Amino acid sequence: MKIKNIRMIDPANRTDAVKDICILDGIIVSEEEYDKYETSHPDESIDGTGLIAGPGLVDVHVHFRDPGQTYKEDIHTGALCAAAGGFTSVVMMANTIPALDDPDVVKDALRRASEEDIRIYTCANVTKGMKGGELCDYRSLLDAGAIGFTDDGKPIMDAGLLFRAFDEIAGLGLPVSLHEEDPAYISENGVNSGAAAAALGLKGSDRQAEISMIERDLNIAAKSGVKLNIQHISTAEGVDLIRRAKRTNPNIHAEATPHHFTLTDKAVEEFGTLAKMNPPLRSADDREAIWEGLADGTIDIIATDHAPHSSEEKSQGFKTAPSGIIGLETAFLLAYSVLIKREILDYNKLFELMSLNPARLYGLNAGSLSVGAPADIVIFSPDEVTDYSSSRSKSCNSPFLGRQLEGKIRYTICGGKIVYSAEDHLDD
Repeated sequence: MKIKNIRMIDPANRTDAVKDICILDGIIVSEEEYDKYETSHPDESIDGTGLIAGPGLVDVHVHFRDPGQTYKEDIHTGALCAAAGGFTSVVMMANTIPALDDPDVVKDALRRASEEDIRIYTCANVTKGMKGGELCDYRSLLDAGAIGFTDDGKPIMDAGLLFRAFDEIAGLGLPVSLHEEDPAYISENGVNSGAAAAALGLKGSDRQAEISMIERDLNIAAKSGVKLNIQHISTAEGVDLIRRAKRTNPNIHAEATPHHFTLTDKAVEEFGTLAKMNPPLRSADDREAIWEGLADGTIDIIATDHAPHSSEEKSQGFKTAPSGIIGLETAFLLAYSVLIKREILDYNKLFELMSLNPARLYGLNAGSLSVGAPADIVIFSPDEVTDYSSSRSKSCNSPFLGRQLEGKIRYTICGGKIVYSAEDHLDD
């Protein structure tokens, strides 16, 4: 395949230039090598005029609900959502039923994931059953194929236990990703304490829930040498804590989600439970602090926290409805409209945050369009719009459904194979 006359963005080499991208046997090759092959074989070509190509997106925070809650999502439908959003690699979280605390469960999930058209990896649990009381056998989970550890969705409250976990995992060289919310500061989860909560007759989630846990865990991490990823930051104070920690600890990483850099807590009044998430949407000042953190490198990863829930579950009252939204199909489009068009980031920085950095954190062979790299590529049209009228997910819990979003994913290519084409789907 040859992608002709396309604006190529490669954050690994700081490239931003109009080029041809040549692919042989799933690998990016030089034009000279490609031309030798082309003399005897017809090629498939894509006209990239007016389009942008970047390395396939990498999402290190997805929930595919498989095993255990496949009425919400499964590995196959999750993979379809990822491909439609430009993602060629994703890392599944471990809060499944049963939890991914057993090597056989990890192996089974990865076996089924290997049948999909994109690259799917998984984390395993930090504690048995995500109960925060007993450490898992990390070596056996690594041997089963896990590439990191998390109890995402549940904070680990025992500081001594967490230090022991960090110490063991640091020796394996794998990252730990943590959900940082102390339940002591939460009356009702999913909504920011203050005006947003008061409008619902609730007290909500105080920002100190996140701040206190981030502060504690940065201190523990500094003593262990573990690679620590703070998930879905929502507060200005959290961003500042990360910024200061990074000055002395290069093993600290942090995520921001598209919903936290796009929306504020006012969205809860408009969208109800479709804007309920943990940690909750915060104020406009918090959103601006996240923008600043993305721009200056404090926050080095954009991750979706793709969290499917059924319509019946989200139709419950605010107190009882589960938290979370789907996000794989909209992440890059929201990043384009909020971060690129407002000139908060340039394209190289955006692909660094959505491809190169997450790949580096987990040691994945992704995030680059260099010769010799896997041909994992997203092709994007900045001048079109996407009618986001339906989702490939089994769930539809998104405040962005029914909207027109700026930009369009035209193709997603994984290993040299077109795994998504807008021409085949026409916003279905």
